[in-house]
Amino acid sequence: MAVLVEDLDAFEASLGDLLIERGRLERAGVERARRLAEGSGERLHVLLPKLGLVSERDLAEALSERLDLPLVGSADFPEVPLLEERLSPRFLRESHVLPIAEGPEGLVLAMADPLDSYAIDALRLISGADLVVCVAEPSELEAAIERLYGQGGGGLNRLVEEVGEEGEEALDLDLVEAFENRLRVRYRIDGVLAEVDPPPSRFRAALISRIKIMARLNIAERRLPQDGRIKLAIRGVPIDLRVSTIPTMHGEGVVLRVLDRQGVELDFAALGVTGHNLETYEEILDRPHGVFLVTGPTGSGKTTTLYAALVQLNKSEKKLLTVEDPIEYQLEGVNQIQVKPGIGLTFAHVLRSILRQDPDIIMIGEIRDVETAEIAVQAALTGHLVLSTLHTNDAAGTITRLLDMGVEDYLLTSTLTGVAAQRLVRRLCEDCRVQERALPELVEQLGLERYGSGGESMLWRAVGCERCNGTGYRGRTGVMETLVVDDEVRRLILRRAESKELQRAALSAGMVSMYDDGIRKALEGVTTIEEVLRVTRDV
Repeated sequence: MAVLVEDLDAFEASLGDLLIERGRLERAGVERARRLAEGSGERLHVLLPKLGLVSERDLAEALSERLDLPLVGSADFPEVPLLEERLSPRFLRESHVLPIAEGPEGLVLAMADPLDSYAIDALRLISGADLVVCVAEPSELEAAIERLYGQGGGGLNRLVEEVGEEGEEALDLDLVEAFENRLRVRYRIDGVLAEVDPPPSRFRAALISRIKIMARLNIAERRLPQDGRIKLAIRGVPIDLRVSTIPTMHGEGVVLRVLDRQGVELDFAALGVTGHNLETYEEILDRPHGVFLVTGPTGSGKTTTLYAALVQLNKSEKKLLTVEDPIEYQLEGVNQIQVKPGIGLTFAHVLRSILRQDPDIIMIGEIRDVETAEIAVQAALTGHLVLSTLHTNDAAGTITRLLDMGVEDYLLTSTLTGVAAQRLVRRLCEDCRVQERALPELVEQLGLERYGSGGESMLWRAVGCERCNGTGYRGRTGVMETLVVDDEVRRLILRRAESKELQRAALSAGMVSMYDDGIRKALEGVTTIEEVLRVTRDV
């Protein structure tokens, strides 16, 4: 079966119209893609998801309707590969095609681009059978091809496969550098590192150079750390990659931080701010002025929490200004400023200027020094609500840290309204989690009886399934504590009390500790006891 379209331009015009009618695409986006298609030679329906103008799913549904072809998904894919000995995994990946069944009408193909006549002709020649074409999403096809025909290593092995002989010759030029005996590749998934099969060590220089070119870094500079950014659309979704390189003993180390703007809900409930913490947050953010800080180690979700606060505060009668490094999420209606230390545009420099811009609310990406802290405090004294982050282990320790930095105690008592400390724990996969009775020894050790209603304590265990890649966890949520600066805390600040004394006073006033917040979420089936203990051991 061949998928024939007599007038491809007319077909793509009707495809664009369908997506516009469904509200999945704007007319300006179609025109932009059409101009690029004329210059690149690529077809419009191929460019639309590449540019991030339409999602894979929406395009697949539109292709299915316009071509009158079945739409298939991961549930339709086979458990074992078909024609394994005759098909090249590289061909399947590049063509985005997968044989999924053999029936009376012929070999059934799942295709991302059912108009790819070359792939259809090649499969007909290889199989010697009639073909039945179906439409599928590229991401689901890639996952299935990797599962059925792949040999581990995912995208990196595919990159190595495509380097070829030219790449190997180019690499020989870099053999004068000292390399480690192997290349190590690890992914941090939901906060936990997982190692994958790496490509050969000889490809290290080529991989790093390619990443540096994409991030617009200096590929000749290998002695100094560099930071860059890669913007691209993957399967119709805009993705930012923050790239950091650093010289090591055996060459350069590279870290890529993935930022999927569409994958994060800037909502307190979605971030794990619930119950008493949510009430406290809302009470603090409702105040017209003061300093509110979110603290925790790197990668604990502090900035995301502040963005959620800005979304809640973003009203037409308020002017919001942020000073960030870098700007992670672009918020509609918020004036966001990117710090550029290289030209002297530091946090302190920007803050001194934006106070003349008449803001109501100011968000500072991070308080890194006493100068920034003092300007933040002065802004709060002059009637502004200031939100920022700081690196400390717990809420009470933040006050001690600010005092140690050199902020005057009387200024803190006048401006600091609250401090929230947080960590991220992995969420249990709801498809495979299992509830079981807690062992008496564990109940006694963790004091679980004080969280229950008098009955037996029930906990949840991670199991692992296909949807969570066998880990038992999917996504992350926050566990947190929120310290409100009341009269007792102010009195302790003025006499420069230790953080333990401040912590006791906050708990007496009703603060829920991070540990307690985590235990409650473990009992509710949101996470596990092991996760809570993993992230709160240092608190």
